[in-house]
Amino acid sequence: MLGGSKAFSGFAVNDIEEAKRFYTGTLGLEVTEEHGLLHLLLGGGTSVLVYPKPEHTPATFTVLNFPVEDIEAAVDALVERGVRFERYPGMEADDRGIFRGGGPYIAWFTDPAGNVFSVLQERG
Repeated sequence: MLGGSKAFSGFAVNDIEEAKRFYTGTLGLEVTEEHGLLHLLLGGGTSVLVYPKPEHTPATFTVLNFPVEDIEAAVDALVERGVRFERYPGMEADDRGIFRGGGPYIAWFTDPAGNVFSVLQERG
């Protein structure tokens, strides 16, 4: 029934303007704004809806993953822009904050609202 729908994902933030500054200035994303909502324009023609929620509580899981060719370069570039990478118990990360466990190499960070994002590199 919904197989042909152009579905999209969304998540909340507590401050739309702060989020917009972070997504454009820090992450370098193309962002449009309409009726107080943000649309993150991502590679491949996809978009993600970001909506305001004053009593926002961040999810305890990753809401957005950014595949990259070179995770070390991506992490270094984000650190230069002020991003701090998260470390989680039981997931031993290297000095950059990159977890090199059984799946893709991955490093997690949060947006100003506390939503968890990641950069990840498929192992090849």
